[in-house]
Amino acid sequence: MFCFACTGGIGTGKSYVVRIFSSLGIPAYIADDRAKELYNIDKGLLDKLVEALGDEIVVDGKLQRSVMAHKIFSKKELLMKVNKIVHPRLLEDFYAWRNEQEKKGVNMIIFESAIFLETPIFYPIADKVIVVTAPEDVRIRRIIKRDNIDERLVRQRINKQWSDEKRLKMADFIIFTDGKRAVLPQILHIIDKVKKGL
Repeated sequence: MFCFACTGGIGTGKSYVVRIFSSLGIPAYIADDRAKELYNIDKGLLDKLVEALGDEIVVDGKLQRSVMAHKIFSKKELLMKVNKIVHPRLLEDFYAWRNEQEKKGVNMIIFESAIFLETPIFYPIADKVIVVTAPEDVRIRRIIKRDNIDERLVRQRINKQWSDEKRLKMADFIIFTDGKRAVLPQILHIIDKVKKGL
């Protein structure tokens, strides 16, 4: 089973890229979406988060993600604590999902996570890493349009993440979503290259 990891900064178009992979028949595991689902269905995970962050993060059995985000936003040690709880559980869930795909006869999958490269515990998942990149002005325009927030907040979010330079050094493949180069041919080229090497 061959696994791509797809990563990139906010506003680069990771989700768009992954949707194209999916439309080509390559199943995708979206780490962020799945983590949100696990918060709702895994009571053990929720209990551990309450232990780490306090009772106020849960109301009527549901995680209040905005409360959790506010608590860990500026406290690095709390963020690390939460990641140590959530990431191993996510990995466990990913491996179960991957086994299901294998049973269906799937031989290529993609794992999407904005923080893949910042999270060494995820590294063993991937055979090859794809970094999605776009110029900062393009990213800023996209995020303003998508989230309806001002430029200052967008820049704050971008500055909290790894730089593109840092990510690109760790990429096996790069996909440019600059609006000038078509994305589909870039993806097809990557898939073709990998299939020839398998």
